[in-house]
Amino acid sequence: MSLVGRLLHREDLHSLAAPYALDALEPGERRRFEKHLKDCDRCADEVRELTEDAVRLAFSAAAPPPLAMRDRVLAAVRATPQEPAPGQERVPNLPPHVWGAQPPPPRRRPRPLFVPFATATAAAALVVASLFAVQADRTQNRLDAERAQSREIAHVLAATDARATSYKDAQGRSIGAVASVSEGQAVVTLSGYGTPSNGRVHQLWLMRPRVQPRSLGLFEADTPLVATGLSRSATSLAVTVEPAGGSAQPTSQPVVQLALKSVGFGE
Repeated sequence: MSLVGRLLHREDLHSLAAPYALDALEPGERRRFEKHLKDCDRCADEVRELTEDAVRLAFSAAAPPPLAMRDRVLAAVRATPQEPAPGQERVPNLPPHVWGAQPPPPRRRPRPLFVPFATATAAAALVVASLFAVQADRTQNRLDAERAQSREIAHVLAATDARATSYKDAQGRSIGAVASVSEGQAVVTLSGYGTPSNGRVHQLWLMRPRVQPRSLGLFEADTPLVATGLSRSATSLAVTVEPAGGSAQPTSQPVVQLALKSVGFGE
């Protein structure tokens, strides 16, 4: 597949994260998604976040009843005519003197069994609806970000002076870039280096003579990184492993470095 094809390719399996988190997939779809989930960090993170959201929404929907509710309920029970039990006749609504000294005690109406169930179902429906709203919002934000990145990538690739360079080590790991001097931008890909452990990240740096390295952003798995603000004096791009969120300056030696002279930089 071409570089552009790999950059723009998206799989429909990513859309199954929300129904999987809700246990709403058919068995066949569930097995297919779980197989995909083993190799997709993005979906694994999304499923974990959606599950946590469901728990938070469930707890946020639960609330203790008002303190006066018990008294109001008991008062309503005392004032409400009660239905007779099966096989018993209803006591007519007669004045107290007809009953004698003591009126017959009111019969309790059977407790409705389905009200709590209906309430729980409504709460669950609210949680599910809210969860899908969160998922829809995330999906839209992700699509907007991906479209914006695709436009940036296309802009660099369409530059009249766009040129490509790459480096591959003995282990088959590689870094590649399509760069434009006139635009001061580069599309950088990193392959084979995996995901750093303990929440650390791969961070890209712009290297120039006698100048402190400047951060160009963080890599997310195999997603290409669009680097901007590249000056003509840039000599190389370097990748280091940094703590979560990245660092202001490199804290480790580069795991790979790509010279930019062949694509017009380094003057």
